[in-house]
Amino acid sequence: MTQNLPDNLRIGRDKPLAKLTTMGVGGNAQYYATVETTDDVGLAFRWSQEQSVPLRVLSGGSNLIIADQGVTGLVVDLRLRGLRYEVDGDAALVTVAAGEDWDSFVADAVGRGLSGLECLSGIPGRVGASPIQNIGAYGQDVAQTICQLTSFDRKTGTIINLQPDECEFGYRTSRFKNRQPDRHIILAVCFRLQDKPPRVPQHSELMRQLILQDISVPTVRDIRNAVLSLRRSKSMLFDPADPVPRSCGSFFVNPVVPAHVALEIKARFASENVPLYSQSSGSVKIAAAWLIEKSGFQRGYQAGAVGLSSKHSLALVAHADATARDVVLLAQQIQMSVRKQFGVELIPEPVFWGFSRMNGGLPDVSFE
Repeated sequence: MTQNLPDNLRIGRDKPLAKLTTMGVGGNAQYYATVETTDDVGLAFRWSQEQSVPLRVLSGGSNLIIADQGVTGLVVDLRLRGLRYEVDGDAALVTVAAGEDWDSFVADAVGRGLSGLECLSGIPGRVGASPIQNIGAYGQDVAQTICQLTSFDRKTGTIINLQPDECEFGYRTSRFKNRQPDRHIILAVCFRLQDKPPRVPQHSELMRQLILQDISVPTVRDIRNAVLSLRRSKSMLFDPADPVPRSCGSFFVNPVVPAHVALEIKARFASENVPLYSQSSGSVKIAAAWLIEKSGFQRGYQAGAVGLSSKHSLALVAHADATARDVVLLAQQIQMSVRKQFGVELIPEPVFWGFSRMNGGLPDVSFE
């Protein structure tokens, strides 16, 4: 059953959503529309207001857990397309529509010899989702190259441009994730990329990978290939041929803690090389994967239909017949164990739709 709107926008009912996410769990959308133009974004927004239902934006489904009972309201599958390059001195300004595939865009930029995004190769999802999470990997994050965002402002019903200092970017976060998660629908992102060789990466794991390949002065293509190799080795590439392709990638953010907490942990494990990374603020980032493994959850751990990747303990994976509740219960067990062992709170990266209560950043499925 569909309800027609002007300009061929069609609203469907009871759309299964699980296969539209990389985790592959969850129920149906009450209403669903595929949106391919900015005008249709406005139409969908006005329709949701007229029907008094929430509007949610699906942008690749790579960082999303949907409740087993599904979600109320209208789910808009944002498919806006377009890619424009402009020369700006020794840089290129690249305006990319929100519905473009992220890694395809990165591959295109690398193919043109442009630097600034090469370490973000292989991350699943669409361009419109990248600023929300401030995606990052191997020493780069997307905020470093964003020069402007175009957004549909749900508060005013108008299209506006936002500058980087208005986005409140932080470590794996932004204004769009924390302070105003339901206000902006990102329509396009403008990146400033450099038309010159990349900086040599300072990330230790990536540097080791380049050394193994006998590369001392890497090109952007060298760095992209090294990053893809690393991600593939950890099952962090979305590949349907992978035996366990259903995951959100990194499920928890690497926690940033006060220096004294990091020193206490380092003292407890004095014989080990604890993965600690000093931050400019004086605090310290700790590898979440290390905390998870030290709390009793090793790579390949399985609890019924869910578990951890055999290649990386930071990736929760869904096997056959897994439910969203199964995923959340395992995440809760890991979170509680790390809290008990280290006094450190793991914050989940995914967004959760359709759950009635949240606790510690995770749904409280005891109420579902």
